[in-house]
Amino acid sequence: MAQALENIKVLDLTRVLAGPYATMILGDMGAEIIKIERPGVGDDSRAFGPYENGESAYFMSLNRNKKSITMNLKKDETKKMFLEMVKQVDIVVENYRPGTMEKLGLGYEKLKEVNPKLIYAAASGFGHTGPYSTRPAYDAIVQAMGGIMSITGEKGGKPVRVGPSIGDITAGLFTSIGILAALNYRNETGKGQKVDVAMLDGQVAILENAIARYFVNGESPKPAGNVHNSIFPFEPFDTKDGEIMVAAGNDALWAKLCNELELSELIEDARFKTNPLRGENYDEMRPLLAEKFKLKTTQQWYETLTKAGIPNGPINDIEDVVNDPQVLEREMIVEVNHKKAGKTKVPGVPIKMSETQGEIKTPAPLLGEHNEEVLKEYLNLSKEEVEALKEKGII
Repeated sequence: MAQALENIKVLDLTRVLAGPYATMILGDMGAEIIKIERPGVGDDSRAFGPYENGESAYFMSLNRNKKSITMNLKKDETKKMFLEMVKQVDIVVENYRPGTMEKLGLGYEKLKEVNPKLIYAAASGFGHTGPYSTRPAYDAIVQAMGGIMSITGEKGGKPVRVGPSIGDITAGLFTSIGILAALNYRNETGKGQKVDVAMLDGQVAILENAIARYFVNGESPKPAGNVHNSIFPFEPFDTKDGEIMVAAGNDALWAKLCNELELSELIEDARFKTNPLRGENYDEMRPLLAEKFKLKTTQQWYETLTKAGIPNGPINDIEDVVNDPQVLEREMIVEVNHKKAGKTKVPGVPIKMSETQGEIKTPAPLLGEHNEEVLKEYLNLSKEEVEALKEKGII
C-alpha cells in the first residue's frame, strides 16, 4: 500500500521528545527521516532508561522509521555537507533553543537561500519571538507556566503535573500539523516557509474550557479532581471491588443511567432534570448515585452500562491497556525487531487511513547506522571517504 508522505524527505536535527515525536509522525506516514545526531553521543534520550540489551527503550519508542547519521555541525566541512543535503530534501526539523541554528550559520534565512522550497520547522519552549524566546524549557516548565498544572490534581489540593509529557507531545503534534499545512501550501505555490511552534503556545491552545470559564466568570479554575467542571455526572464511582468511570454527557444519558441504577424517580426530580441543575445540586446528587454503584462489581457495572449505551469504562493500568482487545485489534501495540535490543513492543500508528495507511517499517536506528548509505545517496561519497570523515571527527 502506498503511503501519504512516501515522496517526502526530512532532515531531522531534533532530540529527546517534542521534535522526535513530530518526525516520528511523518515517518509513520511514509516520509524518509534522516536523523542527524552528534558523533559518539547521539540524541540525549539514548541515555534515558529503561534499557533493553543496552539500548534505550525511551529512544526506541520515539525514533522508529528513521535513519541515523552522525554529523558534527560545528565543523565547516560538515556544514557544507549539510547544506548540500538541504538542497535535496523537503523539510528540516529542529528543536534547539532559538538562535542556535543561526550561531551555526544554518538558520532558516541561510537554508532557504539554498532551497527556496524548503519547509523549516522549529519546535522550542517559547517560540522564536517574544520576551521568553531564548529561555531553556522542559516539559515540566511549560506545564507549570502554561496553566495545565493549575487545573490538575485533587480538589483543594496542590497543582499536579500531568503524567505523560504533554508539553512536549502537544508541541510535536502541532509541529507535524504545521509541516503538513506548509506542504499543502508549497504544493499550491511552490514556496517553502518557516513553521515556528512553542511548547508554551501548545499548552495554552489545549486549555479549552478552562480559558472559557475564566473569561466568563473572571476567576481562575482550580483543580477539581476527577469531576468535570461542566458536565454531571462525569467522573469515577467506587464499586463493590474497585472504580468505574461514568460519563452521562446529556439528559438522555442521565435518564438511562437513573434507570440502570434503579433511581428512575430522579429523572423528573426538579433538582436534576437538566445538566446545569445537576451541577447546581451536585452535592445532593452524587451520594444518591454513589450508594448504588457500591452494590455491584466494576465488571458487572461495565457490562450493564455498556449494554444500556452509557459511556463508561474501568480505570485501566498500563498492563490492562496493552492487553485490551480493542487496543490490540486496532494494532496500537506493535512488535518490532531491533538489531541490538531484540524484539520490543512500541505504540502503533493511531491514524487509520483507507488508502495510505501508515506503518512501522523499521525499528529505531543504532547511532550512525546509516552513515554510509545516506552519504552515498546524497553526497555520492564512497565507503572509504565516509571512513575518512569519521576519522577526522566530521561524522
